[in-house]
Amino acid sequence: MVFFLLLLIGFGIILYRNYKGQNVYKYISEQVQVIYDKFAPYSYKIVREKTKELGQEYTAKQYMIQVLMMGGFAAVVSYLYFYNLIVSVIYIVISILFIPYLSFLRCKRIYSEYIFEQVQVYTTNVIMEFATTQSFVKSLEGVRDSGVLEDPVLSDVNTMIDMAYENGSIDASIEFMNSKYPYYIVKNMHQLFLQITKEGAKDTGESLENMQLDIDTLVESVYRDRMDRANFHKKFLQYGIMLYLMVMLVQYMLGRDNYIALLDSAYVQILLHAIIIFNSYFLLRGEKYYNENVGVE
Repeated sequence: MVFFLLLLIGFGIILYRNYKGQNVYKYISEQVQVIYDKFAPYSYKIVREKTKELGQEYTAKQYMIQVLMMGGFAAVVSYLYFYNLIVSVIYIVISILFIPYLSFLRCKRIYSEYIFEQVQVYTTNVIMEFATTQSFVKSLEGVRDSGVLEDPVLSDVNTMIDMAYENGSIDASIEFMNSKYPYYIVKNMHQLFLQITKEGAKDTGESLENMQLDIDTLVESVYRDRMDRANFHKKFLQYGIMLYLMVMLVQYMLGRDNYIALLDSAYVQILLHAIIIFNSYFLLRGEKYYNENVGVE
């Protein structure tokens, strides 16, 4: 353990001497960013870039705070379990290594919320445009030119328009959009326009109005569910943290000296590691559930 601390201090001194006059913290942050950009999955790069555009990406300071919080919590928990500094250092490193995964989940949630909002804008405005133009393609062009859409939905609407003119029908365009955005409101709206186009319905006002009401109701329920999930997430994290700290109750019941004596048993050590791993898996699954499928019915 002493060797590890000396190695860490020596590494810091070397960095300071080599980059004297510069911000060592900034240098480390830049190097970490280079590694992320090189090895991060393509999907992560997309959602992270959009998160940056929306102004919701964490700053380097916020990431450092997250590192300190997770590392500090891992240090406290692991030391309370094993009273071993080497084991604590291992758990600290493992907990910090999970931060990129948690960042990916967060960015994915933000990206999903953004896509759902764009889908809402797309469906609502196409219905409004169709009420005036009575043409699905002209409605798409009106929404595209209105400036209310952003990429990637805007690019996909352009693709729909090109496909409609190329094929002389809207079938392929609708199939393309349904596959890209498999939302209930998208599929139902497209199905309505297919029926209107193929059956040549004259009075479409009531159908469009009912569709708009369905969209409004669905959007309201999605946003309500989002708030409920956020409240549940806070309680879930509190519950997960309390599971880790149950070892304090065990030590109180047995006595600290008796508990430390039990640590000499390999079976007890394995059991304690299993408890930490299970609790961590439980928390990660909860984080994954909270951050995925946002806005999907």
